[in-house]
Amino acid sequence: MALQASDSVDAPEALSVRTNAPLLEAQGLTLHRGDGVGVYDISLSLRRGDILGLLGLNGAGKSTTLRILSGLLVPDEGSVRIDGFSMEDTPLQARAHIGYLPDQPPLYDDMRVAEYLRLAGRVRGLSGDRLIERQARVTEQCALGDVQRKIIGTLSKGFRQRVGLAQAIIHQPSVVLLDEPASGLDPQQMDSMRQLIRDTGKEQALIFSTHLLAEVTATCNRVAIIHAGRLVADRPCGGDDLEQLFRRTTT
Repeated sequence: MALQASDSVDAPEALSVRTNAPLLEAQGLTLHRGDGVGVYDISLSLRRGDILGLLGLNGAGKSTTLRILSGLLVPDEGSVRIDGFSMEDTPLQARAHIGYLPDQPPLYDDMRVAEYLRLAGRVRGLSGDRLIERQARVTEQCALGDVQRKIIGTLSKGFRQRVGLAQAIIHQPSVVLLDEPASGLDPQQMDSMRQLIRDTGKEQALIFSTHLLAEVTATCNRVAIIHAGRLVADRPCGGDDLEQLFRRTTT
């Protein structure tokens, strides 16, 4: 997936800057798909500081839900608002407030890390001192200093995921969407990704999808369980009954 030049708009003043409004509001999202990976009546609301784990088995509809929230898929029914901007009526403004990392990071293997992050910033409307500032910040935040001059195609899976996250947050989006960010990582890399997610979610609303209950309990303050395209639970994370709830609602 290539970086989308259509996302290069200056983000207008967000509603959440002026009020305590939710950063993400999704109501009644429904998408019928012939391959059977549809979603049905999905509703979510997230505020700043919410880190929500979208938990479900493979094929439950996690990726489809994130693609709708990101604006890459248009639902048959329902609505999405990002920081007060309607995805239907003002899609460019809404998407300007989103950082999205798909399951396959949109990386260019022949580019150096620093070069790629500059491109990602420019695509999202950054330039001049602001671009330099944000590139330096995400390089530090994602611990990419030692690899910023390396070719992306030579990086390990863990560093590739860090670069993917850096491009997703370089423009300081209000909402961050991560699709299976820990997939394929070794235990040490998973620990690093968990910390990155926790740090990122302090100032933004963040959703990440996973099929691993341990990832949710280690990282999130909210969990939404999705099964067969429907949300079957949405609650604060924690509690001894979460594993039992997951098993009961997905079998």
